[in-house]
Amino acid sequence: MKKYLITVFLLPLLFSLALAQHYRPLEEKSTVRFKVSHQMIFKSTVTGTFQGLKGTILFDPKALSASSFDVSIETATINTGISMRDNDLKKDKYFDLQQYPVITIKSKAITKGTHENEYLLSALLTMKGKTLPISFPFTAIQKDSGYILKGQFHINRLEFNIGPDNSIDKDVEIDLMIVAQ
Repeated sequence: MKKYLITVFLLPLLFSLALAQHYRPLEEKSTVRFKVSHQMIFKSTVTGTFQGLKGTILFDPKALSASSFDVSIETATINTGISMRDNDLKKDKYFDLQQYPVITIKSKAITKGTHENEYLLSALLTMKGKTLPISFPFTAIQKDSGYILKGQFHINRLEFNIGPDNSIDKDVEIDLMIVAQ
């Protein structure tokens, strides 16, 4: 009887896990961009990218409860187009890449959004040793044997101990375009 009950409870879970398709992010086709304002004498916008995208994406729009994201980027790959600034951002007062070499997003839940091909990701974002919840809408467009996932969210960099409270705005916009196959 005990084996029967275990089978009855585990079978639906295993079935739902089997439904979600297993993908990996293709770094060469994906982009992770950020944008932040900087106010010294005049206001300017600093943009940059990260590389080193790795991870596992389980996604099926018909089995969202079995879908999940576990992805990371390498902090050492930060690129704002100015190497002196990039080197400063890699130091301990900003990203401290020696101690915190990756930034990760691990999903907690994926739900259907209000528009076609729109979903809501609730996840945990870990940067510089600090993990905080984030939530943002994203689109998933099926292409070839995978998906193009696009989303945007904002963080307060000070909540992650990224840099001092200075002329750099606290609000950082993150734009994701992930090709998953």
